[in-house]
Amino acid sequence: MTLEGVSIMSLTITVIGLGQMGGNMALTLKAAGFAVTGSDVFEQARDRLASQGLEVAAPEALPETDVYLLSLPTSAHVREVLESSPGLLAIAPKGSVIIDTSTSDPSVSRMLAQKVAEAGLAWLDAPVSGGPKGAASGKLGMLLGGDEVVIERVRPILEAMSAKRTHVGGPGSGHVVKLANNYLCAAHLVTTAEAVAMAAKAGVAPEACLAGLNSGSGRSAVSEVNFPEWIVSGRFDSGFTTGLMRKDLRLARDAAQALDLPLPLLQMVVDLWHENADRPHDRDDFNHIASPILDNAH
Repeated sequence: MTLEGVSIMSLTITVIGLGQMGGNMALTLKAAGFAVTGSDVFEQARDRLASQGLEVAAPEALPETDVYLLSLPTSAHVREVLESSPGLLAIAPKGSVIIDTSTSDPSVSRMLAQKVAEAGLAWLDAPVSGGPKGAASGKLGMLLGGDEVVIERVRPILEAMSAKRTHVGGPGSGHVVKLANNYLCAAHLVTTAEAVAMAAKAGVAPEACLAGLNSGSGRSAVSEVNFPEWIVSGRFDSGFTTGLMRKDLRLARDAAQALDLPLPLLQMVVDLWHENADRPHDRDDFNHIASPILDNAH
């Protein structure tokens, strides 16, 4: 298979941010046949991926590659990597593509996309869903914000990482839709927990209630996946933390406020997720938001 007459495997990639998501994406791309280098500010993360066969480099020693794929906690980290440490705007080869898979502030992403273009680079925001398991299996969902020509240039990489890709608009648009998605996920966790708690209090087992919900119009990915997989099972090991969901909800609220768009239910969901900093704690699996609600049914 070729891309504009060049073997797709000739595309070289540097993955910056080797946490559960970035590390698994890097390994998936390597397994697909791409030349991949991983980098992280933490030596322990680099060593962990090196022990799994990935080529790694310290941030101050990044190779020149066709693509720089970022998997970082916040927009501030993305901005730092681009502008200062290591400063991709200055050191990345002209024409290379920056792919931001983080869940970032859309306004910051649009500003950075402009700077990327001015530096002679290309930008694509591509926030992902599917968790570490999806990253490891190449079955992520991706929301793409950027120019179609950029998407085509890196399509083989996107296809190796994801089962579903949706182009939603220009730079920043992927992050807008990702925040909208995570707002709904956060709300569904609360509403589904309340529905299951109500049923349990009335004598209906959670499993039976969920089966009923999933056969009707009240179903969602939360009722079909999160509840059986992580909540009812008691595993709570999705790989996504409460702190990250709280951050995403604040970003969604801030985006709505910047647009002068009153969304009272969004504000209520934000408030509920921040109501008790210890239950769940920021480091806890985000599905734990359902626990206090379900406990009230006992």
